[in-house]
Amino acid sequence: MIKYYPVLNDIMLGAEFIAAVVALVHWAKVNNTYWIWFVFYLWIIALQDLYGNYFPSLFPFRKQDYYAYFGIPVQYLFFYWLYAYKSLRKKQLFFFCAILYLSSFVPLRILNQKIATLYSINLDIGSIILILLVILEFLKQIKNDNILRFKENKMFYINAGVILGYIGTFPFFAFYQELLKEPYIPIWNIYYLYFLLSNIIMYLLFALSFICGKHQS
Repeated sequence: MIKYYPVLNDIMLGAEFIAAVVALVHWAKVNNTYWIWFVFYLWIIALQDLYGNYFPSLFPFRKQDYYAYFGIPVQYLFFYWLYAYKSLRKKQLFFFCAILYLSSFVPLRILNQKIATLYSINLDIGSIILILLVILEFLKQIKNDNILRFKENKMFYINAGVILGYIGTFPFFAFYQELLKEPYIPIWNIYYLYFLLSNIIMYLLFALSFICGKHQS
């Protein structure tokens, strides 16, 4: 039996809005830095999930198509920009990651495959790229004396959240369809529970990045 944990779904959405509201409260502090785009990002995610979960009829097209071609890509591209372009300060790395990820959509268009679910090869490629960026960010943090003041480092909270929410759930999405088959459904249920809990913690960490982290650009 597949379990969807509706209460935790609501709590996850609540965590998304908590992060978005906390970010908005700190608008004045981040207004003149690139962190202002993190505020917009959090509101985009919270609002799209609100409509996607509770008002899907308001979408002018299929919800799966929206998430596959906009909702999910905007998340990956934002983090590529934040990690590679801003934190690591490697512009060429950002463009390489973005082009590589966007190119993963080409086979879908060439083969004219109808998307039944958003858990496809481009999701796997997007996650693998993000894993590499997370590793580079982690290496940057441990090589810098700022690691001793990690509580003031916004990227520390974001990196911890991404590891839990994106990296930790990568196997779940990579083998999503297989796990839906018998006898793997109990594993699917456990991993989906982890997906919800890890995302709740991730967005709370994003909120902490505004509360505890320094906002200088």
